[in-house]
Amino acid sequence: MSLGALIGAYQEDDAGALKALLPIAGRTLVEYQARCAAAAGAAPIVVLVERVPVALAAAFDRLRAEGISVVPVTDPVDASARFEPGMPILQMADGVAPAMNLVEQVASADERMVATVPDDERHQGFERIDNAHRWAGLALVDGNTLASTAAMLGDWDLQSTLLRRTIQAGASLNAIPDGATPFLAEAESDATAFDRHLVTASRQTRRDWPSRYLLPILEEFATEKLMRSPVRPEWLIGAALVLMAGAALAFTRGWLWPALGLLLVASPLDLIAERLATLRLQPLPARLLTRRLLRPVAGLAWLALGWFEARHGGGWGAMAATVGGLAFAEALRVERASMSIPGEQWLFGVRPAIFTAIPFAALGWWMELLAALAIYAAVSFFVVQHVVHRIARD
Repeated sequence: MSLGALIGAYQEDDAGALKALLPIAGRTLVEYQARCAAAAGAAPIVVLVERVPVALAAAFDRLRAEGISVVPVTDPVDASARFEPGMPILQMADGVAPAMNLVEQVASADERMVATVPDDERHQGFERIDNAHRWAGLALVDGNTLASTAAMLGDWDLQSTLLRRTIQAGASLNAIPDGATPFLAEAESDATAFDRHLVTASRQTRRDWPSRYLLPILEEFATEKLMRSPVRPEWLIGAALVLMAGAALAFTRGWLWPALGLLLVASPLDLIAERLATLRLQPLPARLLTRRLLRPVAGLAWLALGWFEARHGGGWGAMAATVGGLAFAEALRVERASMSIPGEQWLFGVRPAIFTAIPFAALGWWMELLAALAIYAAVSFFVVQHVVHRIARD
């Protein structure tokens, strides 16, 4: 059966501002919640409001522009009418920012359930259920319970009343793992702390040595700075593509150091784009054209360097080393595919090639660089081929 979502967006913080508008991951808390619900497969996503200020309307417009259909309602009966009878509904409390894996866990439950945290000093901000439990801000309820609750609600709060009626109807109380407590946003300082948590949680295992050992600090810094900006991950991929194309042009003109500089600037941009996309719960499309063109355009820059060296003293040896290296690099890509290889971070790739160029460029050994890259690509290919064939034999 399909899944719906009900999100509260009407409670205010101590300053009188809506908690739903606290900044989270470069957007607002309600946008983060709606993206979590959409990523879990929820539709429709109904947002219960008392008023719709300009900032909240803008948040809804941004969500719709991303293809996430949100339905703001002010009346509980109207909210219940948006769901089919008996439909499972992901209930998300106002001001609560859960981790995506917790949202998926609750959304995929086979029966009604309420996520809980212990009733202790650390969780005083969460709504109390009984002497041992507090509500973690996530529950899986059903459309029938929502409809009956909305019909008898009167002046009571819908979310709290729905929670208690769901528990009375036999929903299980599921304690969330220690360390997975959802973030409870009470003020902008809290949201800033949660942003730092999200940045840390978005770290991914990198498959090459520059991104694993040289770029993490820069990647982390740039991600945190760009998270609150309007910059979209696709723009960073596009910028990397333009910089690499510019490097190829610069190599043909003999501007060797500026060309390498452009490649170095471009090298972390796709990593930062991936982090931003993860933070905003909007993964980059697998077949994004600009992303798929990064490797060919980087190869074009390599070819441009070989062409320049061939015309300025390197002769056919420069082009032979370049074309041979490109051939081994492509064979390596095909042979490796998505397979995990022991020590794979040391294998040839676009970023390793760029950073390998630095010491050769510093010494003015551009022709030697072409030979070194060809050898690097060839050795990487034969290593991967050996591993793949050994796995096939086993």
